[in-house]
Amino acid sequence: MSTTLEGPMGQLLRVQNFNVSRDGFGAGEDQSLERPFGHADPGAMFAWAGATASWPMRTDPGGSRGLDDYFTRDYARGIGAEIMGRNKFGPQRGPWENLDWRGWWGDEPPFRTPVFVMTHHPRPSFTLSDTTFHFVDDDPAAVLERAKEAAGGKDVRLGGGAATIREFLDAGLVDTLHVAVSQVELGCGSRLWKSPDELLDRYHLDVVPSPSGVTHHLFWRR
Repeated sequence: MSTTLEGPMGQLLRVQNFNVSRDGFGAGEDQSLERPFGHADPGAMFAWAGATASWPMRTDPGGSRGLDDYFTRDYARGIGAEIMGRNKFGPQRGPWENLDWRGWWGDEPPFRTPVFVMTHHPRPSFTLSDTTFHFVDDDPAAVLERAKEAAGGKDVRLGGGAATIREFLDAGLVDTLHVAVSQVELGCGSRLWKSPDELLDRYHLDVVPSPSGVTHHLFWRR
């Protein structure tokens, strides 16, 4: 099994390991520098991935194997570029007030590819370790074209947040999605869906429960 599933030939736009609450929110309200996910608890949302043997920030041996570990291990396979919304990059809104702050991830971001940050306030590109961030003010199709070119023949990952994923879904650009639904309820925030059934007119869907308590939803184009 592969999270890429089956899709059109050539480069794909893939959503992978995107987490939502049971009521469909990818993040809570009141995002801040100290709370990237707003009132949501990322420890609860991402517990399934953090418990796996392949979790990249694991510092001790061990961790679970099986389905959750497969998805965690497969996250970077075949990916040559990433697209994200500005809210995933950081908490600033409007014109950039602090160009010295360069994202949540420190000096070694986990992406290891070019990253295209969608924003109405472009700023100069910069590189940290093996990740270069580009800030683009364009429509989804144009941003995807740039990302595919930068990906060197590999696929492009659409990293989120939920509003950015919906924007690309509404434009008909997403080829495959893997969404992990946790048992947490948020009540409000940035919503991906009210129900996964909203996508069934455009996508096939397999739903795979995990012993960890999350349910993996795998979508691919009809």
